[in-house]
Amino acid sequence: MTEYDHEPIRGLPGDLPPGEQILWQASPDWRTFARTALFTRPLAIYFAALALLALAGGNALGTVVIAVAGVATQGLLALFAVLVARTTVYTLTNRRVVLRVGIALNKCINLPLGLIGAADLRARGGDHGDIALTLTGRHRLGYAMLWPHVRPFRLAQPQPMLRALPGAAALAEALAKACAAAAPEGVTTRTTPAPAAVQPSAEPAFHGVPA
Repeated sequence: MTEYDHEPIRGLPGDLPPGEQILWQASPDWRTFARTALFTRPLAIYFAALALLALAGGNALGTVVIAVAGVATQGLLALFAVLVARTTVYTLTNRRVVLRVGIALNKCINLPLGLIGAADLRARGGDHGDIALTLTGRHRLGYAMLWPHVRPFRLAQPQPMLRALPGAAALAEALAKACAAAAPEGVTTRTTPAPAAVQPSAEPAFHGVPA
């Protein structure tokens, strides 16, 4: 048994109310998550460079220690990525986005579609990508509470992020349609061509950001 066996519906804390339907569910791809959220490639290059410097300096023991430390670090990050992928479920319904997250302490974060003003789709190679959500109005979602499901470096105004999604473009299109149907008239939304621009619109805008 796991802490999620009590879920009446996978990824949701309770049964759906009348009229609410699940449009899609997705979980992060652990390899893409490790590469993009945990920066495994830059870390691998960093340890490799340190090992080469130690080897060039004739420090055989230091080279071995650095190599072992690098392998251990990569292993721990990969394990964390696998656990995140296994315990995370992103759900889109016709009324909300739900993030079921947490490895040791699980929690569900409900984001009504009417509060989503914009979303940024960033390609992560292949058909994978991240979708960062900009929320309108006041909310109490903190950066630490959302991490690692949060857009990096947006500490003052944390943006929930659906990470390492397979088929991200199709999921973003479905999210755009659901938000357009739920958003109240006159919501201010954002597009991000190169520098982000703010434009008034009746529906959230979704823009692909190059990796």
